[in-house]
Amino acid sequence: MNLVQSPPRAVIGLAEAAIDLGAVRANVRHYQRQLRPGTAIMAVVKANGFGHGAVQIAKAAVDAGATWLGVARADEALELRAAGLTVPILAWLYDATELMWLSDVDVSVATVSELQQVVSAPSVHHVHLKLDTGLHRGGSTPDQWIELTRAAAHYEALGAIKVRGIWSHLSHGDDAAAPHSRRQLELLRAGVVLARRAGLEPSVIHLANSAGALTLDAPDCNLVRIGAGLYGIDEMGAGLRPAMQLVTKVAQVRRIRAGEGVSYNHSYVTPTDTTIALIPLGYADGIPRSAGAGGAGADTEASVLVRGVRMPVRGRIAMDQFLVDAGDLPVEPGEPVVVFGPGDQGEPTAADWAQWAGTIPHEIYTGLGSRVPRRYKEATR
Repeated sequence: MNLVQSPPRAVIGLAEAAIDLGAVRANVRHYQRQLRPGTAIMAVVKANGFGHGAVQIAKAAVDAGATWLGVARADEALELRAAGLTVPILAWLYDATELMWLSDVDVSVATVSELQQVVSAPSVHHVHLKLDTGLHRGGSTPDQWIELTRAAAHYEALGAIKVRGIWSHLSHGDDAAAPHSRRQLELLRAGVVLARRAGLEPSVIHLANSAGALTLDAPDCNLVRIGAGLYGIDEMGAGLRPAMQLVTKVAQVRRIRAGEGVSYNHSYVTPTDTTIALIPLGYADGIPRSAGAGGAGADTEASVLVRGVRMPVRGRIAMDQFLVDAGDLPVEPGEPVVVFGPGDQGEPTAADWAQWAGTIPHEIYTGLGSRVPRRYKEATR
């Protein structure tokens, strides 16, 4: 089945995001083939699964072989547990008041004060000690690491916690040749040695993200965190499959004459007579305003696919709608529109929209608003 060739004419409401769970499974299996035997995969499903739906993506990833799930916040972990997912989950942003609800969720700890908050919680927690190896976005500083690991070993001996992991985060994970990544790996290795000297025996060591999992030679790390790659954000050209296709339908069509201004402030003026089609999505739905004419994005024109033809966006993207130029094509209201998808049939991709908006595909996916329903398919086998 091909999602692009058959967008439904009777779209639910005005638009929908069709999520190919088969693509998610295929992406997980792609990583499995590339990783060393024994390396586990943590599927990162924070931010509602990068806008794809956390529970559905998590279930597909686990079904394909992921043995861990990763989230940013406590409520995200609790949503997964409520949905019946039983694999280990790591959460790295939480408040001390939330710890009482996270007894069966692993939590990240970066300071002795955080560790003491976890110890004070009513249940014994599994923790992952985080070492700042160079991203400088959370984690224990190297000069505080010995104190943290010794304190953790003390509390573990008392039965108050269990240190299950040691981890860090790459600052240049999408750069295969980055000396920063090798430096970070060496710092993490040193941190693991010190932790073991303190008496800790973590079962998982993890550093690599989606790109780093394919580029960083780290045989002593036995877990990788796959976020972007899970959804087909292919930073390394690895052949991953985008899982989301955003489809809608033409809402209105009108013929306008040369010299007419289009949308707010008339930032685009038609050079010839043309047909303008109204697309019922806007920046409230996650279509970046900066991708429209007069925005701050790339010079190339944003476009959508209608009748197998790329139709360029004209004028500013508004909160609920934007306009495209159909030229002289006989377009009618109700025509299926592919805003983005895998790109197989010539439609734009999320990466294209990211380029037009001057951002990254992650922001395109996570910015997709709640007004756009998600529908799940098994199109990739």
